[in-house]
Amino acid sequence: MKEEAISKLKKYNQEHILKYDLNNKQQEELEKQIENIDFEQLKSLYESTKEEKCIEEKKIEHIPYTDKTKLTKEEQLSLFEIGEQVIKQGHYAVITMAGGQGTRLGHNGPYALDTINGKKYIFEIIIDRLKKAEKQYNVTIPWYVMTSKENHQDTILFLEKNNYFGYNKDKIKFFKQGELPLIDTQGKIILDENAKIKEAADGNGGIYEALSKSGMLQELKQNQIEWIFISGIDNILSNFVDPILLGLTIKENNVIASKSVAKANPQEKVGVFCKMNGKPKIIEYIDLPEEMAEELDENGELMYGEVNIGTYLYNRSVLENLANAKLPYHAAFKKSGYLNANGKFIEPDEPNVFKFETFIFDAFTRYDDMTIMRVKREDEFAPVKNRTGNDSPETAVKLYNEKYK
Repeated sequence: MKEEAISKLKKYNQEHILKYDLNNKQQEELEKQIENIDFEQLKSLYESTKEEKCIEEKKIEHIPYTDKTKLTKEEQLSLFEIGEQVIKQGHYAVITMAGGQGTRLGHNGPYALDTINGKKYIFEIIIDRLKKAEKQYNVTIPWYVMTSKENHQDTILFLEKNNYFGYNKDKIKFFKQGELPLIDTQGKIILDENAKIKEAADGNGGIYEALSKSGMLQELKQNQIEWIFISGIDNILSNFVDPILLGLTIKENNVIASKSVAKANPQEKVGVFCKMNGKPKIIEYIDLPEEMAEELDENGELMYGEVNIGTYLYNRSVLENLANAKLPYHAAFKKSGYLNANGKFIEPDEPNVFKFETFIFDAFTRYDDMTIMRVKREDEFAPVKNRTGNDSPETAVKLYNEKYK
């Protein structure tokens, strides 16, 4: 191994990597990884796992929202026309975050490449909706897909093989989110079965930097895209071409928007929108005090009842501002297989590594306000997160079939 790589490993107490018996090719690939890893950042992230989380003074307040179902027909039409104009003029794009694997659902590989209960592919469902919008607004909406290093090639090959389900392939672009090494409880990086440093996607908050680094942000600007809708791939009812949300955001003079659904009950384990210290924020259920979770407004509705369903609308200026933003990292303690010093691959029974992620919505606190539009859960929220039970393919398909008959 080159002296430069060796000294870097020694400087950051990662000399254990030098003890592996590797062939020339493996050493070359490892050197490339070492060259590109920010070990200073990794050291800082590891130190953060040992710190006690200091409780900041938090002033939590209700965030205003608009209930789509309570708008009059005239109001809906007015907002629709504002949004429709932007879409028809070709100033609108859609981004799907599709970097995940289907491990939780029992799939080998990206679960977006599998069918939902043996019926349609998730990508097929998304493209169906894009084609419907194409007919309705007489414009082919550009579609960007954020993959991960792990599933990038599989995703592209899958869509090629299926002829992009009939959508114009020139309007489909792919870009990869970033990755960070996994580290064990001693702060040591681990190797995978191919003797490479094991890395994992850096969370959906990595989308801002990934758009910039990939050149996609520049492309959005060149193509005069003004508004971008971003959502995850795991909600098969996501309505990502919604002129009413777009019109409402423009009318309210905001540059960020999101949809929400009403919280089913005070104890539902979901993140909700609020204002924290005067800024828009999503607060997780574990951080919302019980008495606040049960608090009602003057209409008898939950004061903190707007559930985050992972559907966000941005003006392009926001994505440009956030391209180099440093969002806070969140550490998750996970199970991950690794290569031991004897070259044997070990599958642990218990969590053994820290994975570091950023969250897309942590950027909202950089802005004073955002538009929140409540929609009906049965119309726009059918997540596929678990193999069985709630939020599983079975429940999602039921909701999908009920909506589209």
